[in-house]
Amino acid sequence: MSGFPGWHPIVVHFPLALVITAALLLWLARLPRFASSAATLSIVGTWNLCMGTAAAVLALASGIAAVMHLQVGVDARLAISLHLKWAFFATRLLVLLSVWRGAGNAQDSRPSWIFLVVLSAAAASLAVTGYRGGQNVYRYGVGVVPVATEPAPVL
Repeated sequence: MSGFPGWHPIVVHFPLALVITAALLLWLARLPRFASSAATLSIVGTWNLCMGTAAAVLALASGIAAVMHLQVGVDARLAISLHLKWAFFATRLLVLLSVWRGAGNAQDSRPSWIFLVVLSAAAASLAVTGYRGGQNVYRYGVGVVPVATEPAPVL
């Protein structure tokens, strides 16, 4: 499993893209203006949500694997902890939403307003998770390998 932690920076983009796309498609499916294509928007939105949830579970697993043996300072450790809390919350919410939408309703049915509000909250929490992850890298240098530099030769 030593190669798995290196996949986290790649995997994290899939849940963000798929879940945000799912939210947009399912919102469009609910709007009266798109009633003629609501079934198609609902099906594609549901599939994006389910694939985004699977990707979120994989991102969470790769993130946990990446942080297992990480040696960082106290500030970075606190930032990672906050990122993980958001990740657990967002992933659990997405799993519940996927079950609600994927198993509880017909794929081509228009989503309820309550579902859309909860989905929007899940997408927002996933965005906060991504932001916190970016802060870990760019503010605290988590996961960044320092490059050994040699002094420039004097000519």
